[in-house]
Amino acid sequence: MKEVKAVMAGNMWKIVVAEGDTVEAGQDVAILESMKMEIPIATEQAGTIKELKVNEGDFINEGDVIAIVE
Repeated sequence: MKEVKAVMAGNMWKIVVAEGDTVEAGQDVAILESMKMEIPIATEQAGTIKELKVNEGDFINEGDVIAIVE
């Protein structure tokens, strides 16, 4: 099980996967908006999205868990 974490603080602009989706290593799972920039957040391992820990519009701090990949 691997956690996908935020690389910086910002607003969760868009979640591009759903629980149960299969993802490849390097695939974007969400897009964070910070300082008017869109920052894609990718998973480091292939697997299945077990759980999404955030919702679109949430404020996220650096290091917060966005998703669990199994």
